[in-house]
Amino acid sequence: MEVFENIFNTGKLFLISGPCVIEEEATMMKAAETLKDISERLDIPVVYKSSFMKDNRSSVEYYMGPGITDGLKLLEKIKTNFGLPVLSDIHYPEQATEAADVLDVLQIPAYLCMQTTLVVAAAKTGKTINIKHGQFIAPENMTHPVKKIESQGNKKIVVTERGYVFGYNDLIVDPRSFYELNKLGYPVVFDITHSVRKYGIPSADPKGGMRQYLPVIARAAAGAGVDGFFIEVHPDPAVAMCDAASQLKLSQLEEFLKPLIDIHHTEKKYRK
Repeated sequence: MEVFENIFNTGKLFLISGPCVIEEEATMMKAAETLKDISERLDIPVVYKSSFMKDNRSSVEYYMGPGITDGLKLLEKIKTNFGLPVLSDIHYPEQATEAADVLDVLQIPAYLCMQTTLVVAAAKTGKTINIKHGQFIAPENMTHPVKKIESQGNKKIVVTERGYVFGYNDLIVDPRSFYELNKLGYPVVFDITHSVRKYGIPSADPKGGMRQYLPVIARAAAGAGVDGFFIEVHPDPAVAMCDAASQLKLSQLEEFLKPLIDIHHTEKKYRK
């Protein structure tokens, strides 16, 4: 499947979803099976996301994932068994080629969006690139990493918003960002579950995320005209090995998506 045209550029609301980090196979397969069913029932394109490596954990004691080799094997199995395109993030330029052998979408983490060598290496693979908006730069400045990708002849680009840091531990979602990112000319995604993280608090601590805001900010973004959503899910978030306080419970996802799809249809009808 050509993912950019068939997932991100169809005009339908799309979803990037899965557990934050790759855990044991049973958890990953349960998530994939549920996402496949939701995709078919709601007629929403889905890309399966899980990180083979989380290199930005706040402590060396926290689980970082199985690594690229084992992680890609499991993502390839999910891709084969369920027919879902797969996405994971890369942190180093040398990971790009190996990851591109399996992944349909290479993701550039928000903290690394301005790293030229990393962005260029990802772009050179010819894969669709999901580049996250760094918490530390104005949305209009995302034109710079986008141009780095384009410089390699790659225009299969998706841009993801995930909130701002203003020197404190709260991430703030500014709806003006959706307007500015849309001006780049590529599909815009809203990462809601990372936007409710409370930094400085361990992800397993219930105070480390503010799930009560998920419906509010998601519906606001749908009304603001985003093209897709990034929602990390887990069968049992309380025991998740990463972002336990912010991931959405897998069983709640389908009902959570229904109003977003309706709002998207309405917004698209009146979009200028």
